[in-house]
Parts: sequence; C-alpha cells; structure tokens
Amino acid sequence: MTQTINCFLPVGNQEETLSTINELKNSNLVSNIFLIGKVSFKIEGVKSLESESLFSGKAIHEIAQATDTDFTFIYIKTSPLKLGQFALNRFTQVASDTNASLTYSDFKTFKDLKLENHPVNDYQEGSLRDDFDFGSLLCLNTKALKKAVNSVDKNNKYAGLYSLRLALSEQAELVRIPEYLYTEEELDSRKSGEKIFDYVDPKNRSVQIEMEDVCTEFLKRTDGYLEPKFTEVDFKSEQFDLEASVIIPVLNRVKTLEDAIKSVLSQKSDFDFNLIIVDNHSTDGTTELIQRYANQDNRIVHLIPERKDLGIGGCWNEAVHHKACGRFAIQLDSDDLYADETTIQQVIENFHKEKCAMVVGSYQMVNFKLEEIPPGLIDHKEWTPENGRNNALRINGLGAPRAFYTPVIRETPLPNVNYGEDYALGLAISRKYQIGRIYKSLYLCRRWDENSDASLSIEKMNAHNSYKDRIRTIELKARKRLNQ
Repeated sequence: MTQTINCFLPVGNQEETLSTINELKNSNLVSNIFLIGKVSFKIEGVKSLESESLFSGKAIHEIAQATDTDFTFIYIKTSPLKLGQFALNRFTQVASDTNASLTYSDFKTFKDLKLENHPVNDYQEGSLRDDFDFGSLLCLNTKALKKAVNSVDKNNKYAGLYSLRLALSEQAELVRIPEYLYTEEELDSRKSGEKIFDYVDPKNRSVQIEMEDVCTEFLKRTDGYLEPKFTEVDFKSEQFDLEASVIIPVLNRVKTLEDAIKSVLSQKSDFDFNLIIVDNHSTDGTTELIQRYANQDNRIVHLIPERKDLGIGGCWNEAVHHKACGRFAIQLDSDDLYADETTIQQVIENFHKEKCAMVVGSYQMVNFKLEEIPPGLIDHKEWTPENGRNNALRINGLGAPRAFYTPVIRETPLPNVNYGEDYALGLAISRKYQIGRIYKSLYLCRRWDENSDASLSIEKMNAHNSYKDRIRTIELKARKRLNQ
C-alpha cells in the first residue's frame, strides 16, 4: 500500500510559500498540505491552522489533531524547499524500515549563489541541546506523534517542537538518512564564530527559560534528573603552598599571550598566587616570550611537557598535577584577558562563600581593540543552584572564567582534546558537587580571525557538536546509573 503523508509548513511570502507547496504537490504521496500562521492569500486545496508559530505547543497539538496519514512532514522554514528525486519516498521508506519516530536527512544549501553540502549529525541519547541540527524537513511517524503530543504543553510559546522531539525520542529511534534529499536556501551568512553565542544572547532569555523547563521535565521522565543534593567540599583536606594558580595552556599565540600574562601579573589579592603557563611546544616565538617574563617574575611557572600528544585538556592535566599548583586553579585562555585587577580575588572569595568545587564567572565579548561586540555580556543567568546541573545537559557550555578546587580536578582528569574538555569536566563535577556562579563581568573574551572557532567548515562544526553530544550521552548514562 502506498504510504500517504500530510505536510505542514509556516507561511512565508506568497512567492516562497507557493514554491514549496508546488514542490510538495509534485509527489503522489502527499495527501494534504497545511499552512501555519496568518495567510493573506488564497491557495486552492491548501488548509490552514490557527497557530501563529510552528514552534509553539499549540501548533504541535493542532498538527497532531489534523493529521491522519501514515507519516507527517514538517518543514520549519519559510524559504523555498526543493526536493531531491523521490525524496519523500525515501524518507517514508527508511521511516518504515526502521520504525523511527522521527526521520531526517542531510541536505544541500543554496548560499551566496553557491550550492553546498550540509551534512548533519546522527542523534544520540545525549543530543539534548535545543539547537540540534535536524535540517528543516522532518518526517514523523504519525502514531508516535499522536502519542508524544501528550507530553507537549499547549502553553509553550517557543519550545513546542523541542518538547515534541524529546518526547518522540522516548518512543523510538530518531534516524538520520546520510543522503542529500533536499535543498533549502541559507539566509544566515554569518561565520561559525558569530553563531556560537546565539543561545546565550540576553534577548533570547525567555526562550531559554522555556527550553530549560521542557528539558528538565524530560530528564525527570527518563530518570536523568538530579535533585539539588550535593557533596560538601572540605578546603582543608590537603595542604598547598599557594592559594591559587592561574593556568594558561598555549600553542603559538605570540600575538596575544603577552597581554594575557600582564593581565594576570596585575591582579591584586590578599593571598599568594602563581601563573602556570603550559607551553605545548610552540614554534612562533611564544616560548621565548614566556621565558623572558619568567626570568623577570618568579610567580611564573613555565612548563614544557615531555609529551607531544597533548591537547588543551592534556595541558590542563599537566598543570593541575604539578607540585606548584595552588589550592584553586583558575582558567585564562591565551587569547583573552581578565576584566580588571580583582578577578582572582573575586573568584576565590566565591569559593569560600558558596563552598563549591567549581566557580564560573561571566565574560564580555570584545574585539581585538577591547570594544564590546554582540551579544555583549555572557552571564549564563539561566544557571540556578537548584537546576543548573540539569540544564547544563541542554546548553553547549558553562561560561568563563572557570575555576576549580584542585583536589577535585585531580580526581577527574580532563579529556585530552582541544575542544569540549572544559564542558566535559564541568558536567562531571556538577554530578556530585555544587558549581558557584559570578554574574558580573570578570573576563574579556577577544574575538578575532585566528580564534580556533572563528570560521569552521560544516564538517568541523559537526565534529565539535558530535563530541559534545557524546560527552552529554556519557554524562546522562552516568546520572541514570546514580538514580537507579
């Protein structure tokens, strides 16, 4: 029997909407097409729903009620959709063969007058971030949709679709087809380094709160939620010569490191601290720069690891296990600066005030001239002492600067990688200990063309996202074991 499908899409301008509708009508599988939003033009044979936003809980409920075919397709963009050869047939074939609750595929983008491949990642148990890239065309098993919608709050303004796909993941696998089944127009021409902070943009605060609520309820349903009960930290459990160490791992950053060093040496505190720079075999003059400063100031510890297979995480492990490391280890990237001379003092005071194993501050986005750039202050105010460690499974980072109680970080080695090592450590620490927060700016995050994430290919971005999803998967499994 031929599988039939209903299609749902948001209203765009008349030309774009008609283009997508005509494309869908070319398939003999399509039974009905529904528009979501206010329709100011008439299209014969096309129905409409009342909801204004496809992403609302109300819209998801209306879709579930309206659809009566084997499969339900949702196209989430207003720009024109171009289907590949027998694309809808391929979607439904794979969906039937795998009994997936949601099926999605790689796609192509028409961007800056060029056609580019846009592969996406396989879904994992830990793919909980609300910006997971499924592409814009989703194939839902209608039976699974009608069951999953019971977990979607009709009052959600922004998180309806996110809530739905989490609920779908409870029923069956979310399956990616590694084939380029359609083409869409890419309207966001920003570089990767300009997109990565969208989720912490203050203007999206109300969206983030709703996403957090949805994710928290999902974790409670699936036994991944941790109640706000924490292990206390004893800061006198070990003896240290110094109260604090600032740690800078570096490889070939002669252009920026001197500013970072000066930023540390200018700090004022009522305790002794040092600066441990882990020089990962630099070849551009960075080594000589560090040594020059180390000869002038005995607070600088210049470490050149014996190993030559270390990433940023491995360099951190070298520093915190060194005998010169203080009671608390505070992060500073070689590109960045502390906001003023009180940063270290504020961080250590926060440790003692909150009795926590890790402290995370807030940072200001600036250019190389130290001028503020959007989105400005990144304070991660979505973090709460009660639910921060649960919401940490949804977001892509914890913030900066990060600081750690050294005995705790020593018992939890960082992954020896160059990306996501700090996130993995933060999740592991938060499973057991409280993380303290400072919501005023302590740190200047300098964005420039040589930042490691300034302009990444889609393949590199996918690799980064896949790794963080894997970290979340590992953490989620560990938390479920704790709850069992």
